[in-house]
Amino acid sequence: MTQAVLQQKVVRIGNRPVGDSQPCYVIAEIGINHNGDIDLAKRLISVAVAAGCDAVKFQKRTVDVVYSPEELAKPRESPFGTTNGDLKRGLELDYYDYQEIDAFCRASKIAWFASAWDEQSVDFIDRFNPPCFKIASASLTDDNLLRHTRATGKPVILSTGMSTLDQIDHALDVLGRDNLILLHACSTYPAYYEELNLRAIPLMRERYGVPVGYSGHETGVASTVAAAVLGACCIERHVTLDRSMWGSDHAASLEPNGISRVVRDIRLVEQSMGDGVKRVYEREHPIIKKLRRVDVASK
Repeated sequence: MTQAVLQQKVVRIGNRPVGDSQPCYVIAEIGINHNGDIDLAKRLISVAVAAGCDAVKFQKRTVDVVYSPEELAKPRESPFGTTNGDLKRGLELDYYDYQEIDAFCRASKIAWFASAWDEQSVDFIDRFNPPCFKIASASLTDDNLLRHTRATGKPVILSTGMSTLDQIDHALDVLGRDNLILLHACSTYPAYYEELNLRAIPLMRERYGVPVGYSGHETGVASTVAAAVLGACCIERHVTLDRSMWGSDHAASLEPNGISRVVRDIRLVEQSMGDGVKRVYEREHPIIKKLRRVDVASK
């Protein structure tokens, strides 16, 4: 595939434009870190609101569709039982739980949406009229799911972890490029810093001509802020109350102080970028008089 020559686009998620020259859209990934507890889910939403995030995201699966019987039967100890199936089913919130999430997010004035891992889950989440859909890295090669998600007519955010450029090319052939945001990602939990490869962000922006963001699974915050400097239009980070909680994603998540720092530092970076025009600021003039021995008038 030849490199794209399309102008970078802006995608509207709810009432927020996301893309070039727009504030970075920060997504707090709750995912399955609610541990099947709706009250914990609400506490995590409140963490995202307090940090200044723009949205929270969940994950929805039809367990018997996404996982094979053999996978579900594997031994795995959890608060829900002794098999992997017990765990997977225990982590799924039901329709009434999502009604509570929807009402809580509306009252808290924060957007919410979900990664839907199968077609039934797309239809389930679509009943709540989310502002967009997320497609997880694991689902990038699932053409039927891509088409079913696109058929909702909602903007799509596609994560690209554990995927080659050829696989991403094909996914875009299926999805098209309208109302699409790509997320660069490394799908290890937690990710090592040498695996993050943040320079892929400008590469993908040039190759595909669509807004590109970053989904981070590292333990710190500096690299996530660096992604925003490199042009990531949106940032997604997992959040937890405590990294030591049981569950597969907590160790790769940010605690409340961490997600607050991410939002704070990204906003400071946005203020710092300026317009690229070199100028002398008014507040510098007293310093010129104080410190410069030879002053040459500007032309």
